[in-house]
Amino acid sequence: MTAIAERPVDTGRPPGLPEAAHQAAEAAREHLLGLQDPAGWWKGELATNVTMDAEDLLLREFLGIGDPRTIEQAARWIRSQRRADGTWATFHGGPADLSTTVEAYIALKLAGDEIAGPEMTRTAEWIRASGGVEATRVFTRIWLALFGLWDWDRLPAMPPELILLPPKVPFNVYDWGCWARQTVVPLTIVWHFKPCRPLPFGVDELRTGVIPPVPADEDRIAGFFRRADRMLHRYERRPLRSVRRAALRQATEWIIARQEADGGWGGIQPPWVYSLMALDLMGYPLEHPVVRAGLAGLEGFLVREDGPDGPMRRLEACQSPVWDTALALVALHDAGASAADPAVMRATDWLLAEEITVKGDWAVRRPQLAAGGWAFEFANVGYPDTDDTAEILLALQRSRNPDGEPVRERRIRAAIDRGAAWMGGMQSKDGGWGAFDADNTRTLINKLPFCDFGAVIDPPSADVTAHIVEAYAALGRPHDPRALRGIRWLLDHQEPDGSWFGRWGANHVYGTGAVVPALVAAGVSAGHPALRRAAAWLTGHQNADGGWGEDLRSYQDPAWIGRGESTASQTAWSLLALLALAEDPAGPGAEVRAAIDRGVAYLTDTQRADGTWDEDLFTGTGFPGDFYINYHLYRLVFPLTALGRAVHFYSVSQHSAEYHRVDGR
Repeated sequence: MTAIAERPVDTGRPPGLPEAAHQAAEAAREHLLGLQDPAGWWKGELATNVTMDAEDLLLREFLGIGDPRTIEQAARWIRSQRRADGTWATFHGGPADLSTTVEAYIALKLAGDEIAGPEMTRTAEWIRASGGVEATRVFTRIWLALFGLWDWDRLPAMPPELILLPPKVPFNVYDWGCWARQTVVPLTIVWHFKPCRPLPFGVDELRTGVIPPVPADEDRIAGFFRRADRMLHRYERRPLRSVRRAALRQATEWIIARQEADGGWGGIQPPWVYSLMALDLMGYPLEHPVVRAGLAGLEGFLVREDGPDGPMRRLEACQSPVWDTALALVALHDAGASAADPAVMRATDWLLAEEITVKGDWAVRRPQLAAGGWAFEFANVGYPDTDDTAEILLALQRSRNPDGEPVRERRIRAAIDRGAAWMGGMQSKDGGWGAFDADNTRTLINKLPFCDFGAVIDPPSADVTAHIVEAYAALGRPHDPRALRGIRWLLDHQEPDGSWFGRWGANHVYGTGAVVPALVAAGVSAGHPALRRAAAWLTGHQNADGGWGEDLRSYQDPAWIGRGESTASQTAWSLLALLALAEDPAGPGAEVRAAIDRGVAYLTDTQRADGTWDEDLFTGTGFPGDFYINYHLYRLVFPLTALGRAVHFYSVSQHSAEYHRVDGR
C-alpha cells in the first residue's frame, strides 16, 4: 500500500494537528486493509432492531420449522436489547417504540419467558399504557392476525387483484418503491388466505380494548381511502373467482421470477419473509427448490456471537458489500493508495464483476434504457440503484491506471460508460434522482390505510442526486445536461436554514455533507450564496467537542435537526463538506478552517488504538421516521476519507504558506 501523501509540516494550527491527522489516517487505513476479504470486497455488519429477530422466529413458527435452539439463541439477543423500562427502540438511544416492543414481547413469550416475571410484567404494563396492541402499526397487527391474535377484518384490505393493474393505472405495483412493492405483492396473497395458525398462548394482557380513533386532522383524500377500504372488505367476501385466481397465479409467478441467486428477494428481510409465507399458502412445500433456497439463504444473514448467558443469533435486515467496497476504495484513494496497489486492484476487479447486465423492475418506467448499474447487496440483480452506481463510478474512475494492463483498462472504461449511461437514464422528470426507480413519485399511495409505516415511494432525494452529480464531475462531465439539471435540482431543494435533507443517512448532516462536495466538484463556486449558507449551517451546528451529530429523531421533530451526540461518521460528513469549501479560494475563510481543525481534532482524539472508532449511535436510514441502520463500516471509511483529505489540505496549505513567505507577500 502506498503511504499517505507527504507528511505535512505543522504551522499555524493547534500543536501537532496535521501530524496527528496523518497518524490517525495511517492507523485507520491499516485497520481497513485488514478487513478486506481475499476476494476483494468489504462488508460491515448492518445492524437494525429486534423486529428482524422476532419476525424471524414468528416466520419459523408459521412454517412449522421452529426449533428450541434457534428460539433460545434469538431470545437471548432480544433480551440483551431490552432497556431498563422494559421497552425496545428502533435505534440506539432512541425513544421506546410500541410495535417493536410488542413484537419482541411476543417472541420472548414464544421462547417461554414467564409473563408474571418482573421484566415481562414491566413490558406489558408499558405496552398497555402506550395504547396496547390496538395502537400498533399495520405490519405488527398482520403478524398478530397470522396467529389468531387479531381479526383480519380489522386490517386494511390488500386484494391480490392489485397485481393486475397496468403500470399506467394509479396504485399499480410499480407505483410503490421497490422495497414496498416486493413486500406488498406477497402480502396480497397472504391477505387472500387470511391464515390463522394459533400459538399456544394469547396476548390479552397487552390489550386495552380501545381502538384508536380516526385522526382529527385526517384530510379528505385519506378519508376517501378509508371509506374505499370498507368497500374492498365487502368485495373480499365475494370476489370474482376467475379474476382472483388469475391474480393469485400472476402474483405467485411475479414472486418466483424475482428470487435472487442467494435465495432471497430484494436482498432485504420484509419481502423475503412475506414471499416465503405466500408461497407456503399457495401450496409450495418446504422441499420445493424455491422455498428451500429461500430458507437456506437466510442463514447467510445471521450474525452469531457469545453472550453472557450463552450463544446469541441475530438477523441482518440487509447486507451492503457493494456499497461498503465502493466507500472503502474511495477512502483508500484519499489515503494515498495508487491504482496499482494490490488491495485496490482486487476491489476494483470484484466491483467490475458485480455489474448488473440484465433489466429489472426499473425498466417498466425506462424500457429503452440499457442495463449497466450496480446493486447494494451480493445478490440483487433485479434492483440496482443509482446511489451505489454513482459511488462505484467514483471509485472506478480513481482506480484507472494509464500504465496498467490495456485489456483491464478498457474493461474499466467500458463499465464506467455503461454505468454512467444507465445512471443518467434514471433521472426523474424534475431533474433529481431517486434510488431505485425513475419518477416513482405518486404520493397518493401514502394516503392508503395500509401505509402507516415507512416510506413507500422513491422520489428524488438530495443525497442521491448529489452523489450522481459528483460522479459526473469526477468523470469529467460536469456540463452534461443531466448533471446541470441535477445541480439546479439541488440548488432548488436547499432547506431555508441552509442545509439539505438526507434520505438515506442521518439526516441534514448527511444531506449537506453529500451536496456541498458535489456542487463544488461540479464547478459551483464556494462563494455561491447557497454554499455560504451551507457553511454557516455546518459551522453553526458543530458540537463543543469539535464533532457533529444529528439524532434520528430529527426526521419527526425539527428541534433535533443538526443536533445530537457527536459521531465519527457524521463528523466526517461535515468535514468533507467544509474541506471542499476551504480548498476553493472563493470560499469561506477563517471560520471554516477553524471548524475543520476542531473536527479533525475530534477524530484524532476519539480514535481507538486499533485505528477505528466507537459508534453505537445509528447514522443510516432505511425509512425516515421508522427504520434505521447502524452501518458498522461507516465509523471507519468516512473518517478515513475525511482524514485523508484533511492531510492533503494541510499539506497544500503549508506549501502555500511557504510560497507566500518566500515571495514576500
